[in-house]
Amino acid sequence: MFVLSITYTAPLDQIDALLPSHVAWLDAHYADGTFLASGRKVPRTGGIIIATADNRTAIEAVVAQDPFFRNQAATYEITEFVATKTSPALESHRQQP
Repeated sequence: MFVLSITYTAPLDQIDALLPSHVAWLDAHYADGTFLASGRKVPRTGGIIIATADNRTAIEAVVAQDPFFRNQAATYEITEFVATKTSPALESHRQQP
């Protein structure tokens, strides 16, 4: 699993202009099962996405398509972790070390 930490590097008006295409990108990856949860940071300096993928290369390819990233409006920090314990709702994503 991956934690994708987004940090805005552009003013919020530019972020807001890109938001519809970013949400469409999110929706596509929820539909294909890559994204499990997401939302804005508080205060609004970026966002967080919890994602699943076969490997880091695959998740980097997903990140590269985000309109925020493509338009240099945000940077990403990608943290991979092994989800050895989950809620029952995420049991299918539980991993072995």
